[in-house]
Amino acid sequence: MTEPEKYAGVRYLVDDVQAAVDFYTTHLGFALNRDAAPAFADVVRGPLRLLLSGPASSGARATPADAAVAGGNRIHLLVDDLDAEISRLRAAGVTFRRDLVTGPGGRQILLADPAGNLVELFQPA
Repeated sequence: MTEPEKYAGVRYLVDDVQAAVDFYTTHLGFALNRDAAPAFADVVRGPLRLLLSGPASSGARATPADAAVAGGNRIHLLVDDLDAEISRLRAAGVTFRRDLVTGPGGRQILLADPAGNLVELFQPA
């Protein structure tokens, strides 16, 4: 198990903890840190610790009802080759929420985890 103080933690509310774990570990390079499914699990990638809180978790129960849905927030994952990542994920059956967007800082594309939480894959210019 990881030492929490070494990581930036982000909590995502999910409706199916196992589906979220499978998504992040299979498709986005996260490693399972702690598994208390079906209530909770956390996965890590680099300095990011993603806390996946199911409906029965204390994190979900502490969330006000009007904030207990996936929102416009997203995690931002840097990639070296966005085109290769898009191809790899499409081949694995992952769908994207928007088309590729290019701006002065780089290129990005959005996908969603099984609960609808957004993930941004970003390649700097």
